[in-house]
Amino acid sequence: MPRLYDMTGCIRQLRWCVLFFLFLLLPASLVQAAEPEVTADAAILIDAQTGRVLWSKHGEERHYPASMTKMMTCLLSLGSLSPDSLVKISPLASQTEDTPLQIAAGDTMRFEEIVRGMMMASDNGAAVAIAEAADGSVPAFVARMNEKAAELGMNGTHFANPNGLTDEDHYSTPHDMARLAQYAMRNPVFRDIVRQQQRQIRWEEPAGKQLLVENTNELLGHYDGITGIKTGWTKAAGGCLAAAAERGDVRLIAVVMHSADEEARFADMRRILDYGFAATTMAAGPTASECKRHVWVKGGIHSRTKVISAGDIYYPLLPGESAEHYTISYDLPKVISAPVEPGEAVGRLILSYDGEEVGSVDLIANPVEPGFSLGSWLVGIFEGVLVRF
Repeated sequence: MPRLYDMTGCIRQLRWCVLFFLFLLLPASLVQAAEPEVTADAAILIDAQTGRVLWSKHGEERHYPASMTKMMTCLLSLGSLSPDSLVKISPLASQTEDTPLQIAAGDTMRFEEIVRGMMMASDNGAAVAIAEAADGSVPAFVARMNEKAAELGMNGTHFANPNGLTDEDHYSTPHDMARLAQYAMRNPVFRDIVRQQQRQIRWEEPAGKQLLVENTNELLGHYDGITGIKTGWTKAAGGCLAAAAERGDVRLIAVVMHSADEEARFADMRRILDYGFAATTMAAGPTASECKRHVWVKGGIHSRTKVISAGDIYYPLLPGESAEHYTISYDLPKVISAPVEPGEAVGRLILSYDGEEVGSVDLIANPVEPGFSLGSWLVGIFEGVLVRF
């Protein structure tokens, strides 16, 4: 009997060992993909290339975005001002609530300095000064912010100022902020700004004035793969944070809104990104050249131009999903007008999973200068016929 008891114990231990090793061999996504528990009232996680929603908690719910607003301010001003443009601080800008850059009326700064200071220190007065420099006035700049929001499909968003100070007419959703972050991170200058941890900000006037600024995003340098983006905090908004991170071929963007406090937003974001990296795998889809199409051009020096996707396609997969369930389709006009600028998106490659649209990738046309060519003139004449076939 003692020998039989020992054998039974050995078999039981061997069984547990086998189960343990089988557990270790399971894909990490199946072992570690427990959904995140966060203090934020609303949050979202998307794939950075396609925009596919990978996880959401009230992702379409409206909240105050606080200083995440400055993503739009930065993005628009980068298209309006050169790095060496001089920005003079107005009394309105200097008197704006919460100006950690210590700007004063009459100060002058290069745009490159003040926009980096605005994003890193989250300076509200700097946002006002940039809006005034870009469009002449805050209302004119805010109108352009709302136009861009509509263009990006941010249907749950309305801006009332360039900095995110609390206003009942200033609101957004996690999904809209993620859309904005995804779009903005395609701009290489924006990416460089939001990943910078520390910078000595310098003034033109008064000469010699400078300030060492630390980025308010505490995840920079402290979370594996983090690449930005922007914090936000007011009493009404709670803790807000938009973040981007990448590991290998997995690139994520996440947003939290109305976390419990300023520190909770970082803990919430860690949990969301940890979940994203554990749960998401990427499968290679068609390459950019395999997505090639052509469109007709009117009013240009060429009558046709090539269109390809904005990069090779990778399918984001959650546990249990298969790349074979993905299909692609094209939302692309048959006729476009010159000029076509380098990098200009003229349509979308739509990704669907089991027939449901889950994301898209921009379709980029080869540039075409405006001008005359017989073929392009004929395209204009017969446009109505071309679009029907």
